[in-house]
Amino acid sequence: MRKLLQFLRGYEKECVLGPAFKLLEALLELIVPLVVKSMIDVGIPNGDKGYILRQCGILVLLALVGLGFSVTAQYFAAKAATGCSAKLRGSLFSHLQSLSYSQIDSLGTSTMITRMTSDVNQVQSGVNLALRLLLRSPFVVFGAMIMAFTIDVPAAMVFSVVIPVLLLVVFAIILVTIPMYRRVQTSLDGVTAATRENLTGVRVLRAFGQEDEEVSRFSGLNRVLNHLQLKVGRISNLLNPTTYVLLNLAVVALLYTGAIRVDSGILSQGQVVALYNYMSQILVELIKFANLIITMTKAVACGNRITGILGMSPAQKPGEMPMPESKRRGRVEFRDVSMAYHGTGDEAISGISFTANPGETIGIIGSTGSGKSTLVNLIPRFYDASRGQVLVDGMDVTTLDASILRERIGIVPQKAVLFRGTIGSNLLWGKENATIEEQNRALTLAQAMEIVESKEDGLDAPVEQGGRNLSGGQRQRLTIARALIRQPDILILDDSASALDYATDAALRKAISTMPQKPTTFIVSQRAASILHADRILVLEDGEVVGQGSHETLLRTCKVYEEIYHAQFRKEG
Repeated sequence: MRKLLQFLRGYEKECVLGPAFKLLEALLELIVPLVVKSMIDVGIPNGDKGYILRQCGILVLLALVGLGFSVTAQYFAAKAATGCSAKLRGSLFSHLQSLSYSQIDSLGTSTMITRMTSDVNQVQSGVNLALRLLLRSPFVVFGAMIMAFTIDVPAAMVFSVVIPVLLLVVFAIILVTIPMYRRVQTSLDGVTAATRENLTGVRVLRAFGQEDEEVSRFSGLNRVLNHLQLKVGRISNLLNPTTYVLLNLAVVALLYTGAIRVDSGILSQGQVVALYNYMSQILVELIKFANLIITMTKAVACGNRITGILGMSPAQKPGEMPMPESKRRGRVEFRDVSMAYHGTGDEAISGISFTANPGETIGIIGSTGSGKSTLVNLIPRFYDASRGQVLVDGMDVTTLDASILRERIGIVPQKAVLFRGTIGSNLLWGKENATIEEQNRALTLAQAMEIVESKEDGLDAPVEQGGRNLSGGQRQRLTIARALIRQPDILILDDSASALDYATDAALRKAISTMPQKPTTFIVSQRAASILHADRILVLEDGEVVGQGSHETLLRTCKVYEEIYHAQFRKEG
């Protein structure tokens, strides 16, 4: 949690002025019982209405000045808290972007979303209340006790007994609840994950009639979260009633002691009222302090979770070598490459070796789970090979600057992802400064120009988040255009034509093959028709290359490819 204090840099002034104005407000609050005491002991016995009115005026003035101090303190505290949370959220997002795919996979999307939203908000609330109350409440509590001792020492001994007991109760509850709040946040991750899975897969759930099962699973996770929240809530809620009981017992003892000393003439009625007011101030401040402790406990638990993410070092060591322009041709070489995902024992691919020459088209086919996507994800270094080397133009990808490497590669992922904006803004992800002519050329190559022409706004036609207002084929063609617009040296099409009809798929492959600077193209597909005319085809089975060559060669020499081809073409006629 202490590591998060660095995000308050730049807000040193607010962190000082916020508590300072709160202490000034508290100081004025400690003067109020003395003013009331003088009204009772001086103004009322003497019947001096003018004195009483002057004292009332002082009380009103103290209230107005105290309100000004309070509002000013709240302004500075809120400014520091929101600024700190904004910097923390930005730093956390930036850090997540630096983590490897393996680390992101192991963390999980729901966990990262919870850290970015709920956890950061809890830290913000903790910082806000800490700046306002962390110094003010103890100042009022101990200030009231000191003021009570200046009035009457024997009566003030009640304060010296009850305050340590209250602090003991408060800190005991803190020690118990901090780990419990951590478990609550972890359980919240599970509920968030289940919610996200159900919302993204709602069509599949309904198609297979799994609503009841998912409702049951979600209810189970929700019950666990509810049980943990109730448990920690019961313990946390002991703070208020416990402090009320102890302080009310202290008030009884104070009034009893005060009554005896008033009766004996040692104390005045105004002094007893002042002592009672100081005890009431302690009661109010300890209730505030108890709520502060609950909020701070949550903030500390959430802060530790955030610190855990920020403390993760990127698993991939960044390469620093640039790619000389003279070497940029698009040659890709795999040398005995194997790769296993984090947390899994088996290798996703093993012992793969091949060379793709510049401008060559490599088809990659195999059953689901055979390692096709894993293989192509090693080229832009989304993952690192467990063994062997992946080379681009003779240079190991682990030694190259990742941003420079990926600028040379056009990638169309298995799932077509578009961002909210316009068609044009999505294309500019591929090349930030692309001209209208370059955008139109990329759309034509990707067989997507008809999509733009069918829209009234053309390139300015709106695209919803994820491309929800487009069909699957339209999304795939636009993502292909986004990859082609940068005129890459290496083009990776990861099962990107699954939603296209055969005619469009064939036209797309023909357009790519006629590009002036034809890229080295990797076509990942489960459809044999998409890779028939590739220069070379790799056939994968259980993570291993079981066949390599042209379509005609593989039909004669590779049984796996032969089965895939004949099964598909028989079914499709």
